[in-house]
Amino acid sequence: MCLLAFFRDLTNGYLVAEIFSWYYPQEIQMHSYNNGTSLDSKQRNWSLLKIFIKRHKLDIEEELLEGTIHCKEGAAQLLVERIYNILTNREVKKMNPEHEIDFTDRAYQAKLPMHARSTASQAVKNNLKTTEIMADGSIILSQQKSQHIINDHIENRRHERMEAPERFNIKPTLGELATRIPPPPEPSYTSSSLGNKTPKNGMKTPKSINSPTRESTVQFKEINVQQLNRPKDMRQPLQA
Repeated sequence: MCLLAFFRDLTNGYLVAEIFSWYYPQEIQMHSYNNGTSLDSKQRNWSLLKIFIKRHKLDIEEELLEGTIHCKEGAAQLLVERIYNILTNREVKKMNPEHEIDFTDRAYQAKLPMHARSTASQAVKNNLKTTEIMADGSIILSQQKSQHIINDHIENRRHERMEAPERFNIKPTLGELATRIPPPPEPSYTSSSLGNKTPKNGMKTPKSINSPTRESTVQFKEINVQQLNRPKDMRQPLQA
């Protein structure tokens, strides 16, 4: 089996089913799978494969399968490595990638010069496939994915401006132009007898002048309260 392009050859799931059929011939019947390129053929093949993976509790992430279906960057390669690890119980010897694989074209864009990198609209076109929009069937879900891609694009642009400010004609602020003067070092003291502290250079520190003292600043004023005269009716005793 010779694979020229992982993302195109494995997108319909036919070759994945053929690999599993060599290890599970009683459960994977190749006549049940269609080697077509339409979205309907892909969904039918992968629905059978997902049932098979769930039945045998194979440790394959759903995100990895969806990325392979929609030809996301690096998803098909990771899927082949994961299947090889599960079926042969061996680890694939590979070099550590320079960029983390997140099923986007971020690693490819980083290799391009800044004037050739994609814009926000081109980033949405590259990272949101047509089959993914058709499979979701929800405009709101597609809008959320598009907004997430745009937010990542804006964040990448912000990092580019910080790394190469001269290209974007960004002028430093007054705070960035100001000279940073470190504070003077504090004198170190050596403890002596009777709890007195003197600097290491031998000079005594002068006592603080006009040290603040606590004085009572609250003044009290005596107030004479005169009681009002009671009415005459209240002064007369009650008669039985």
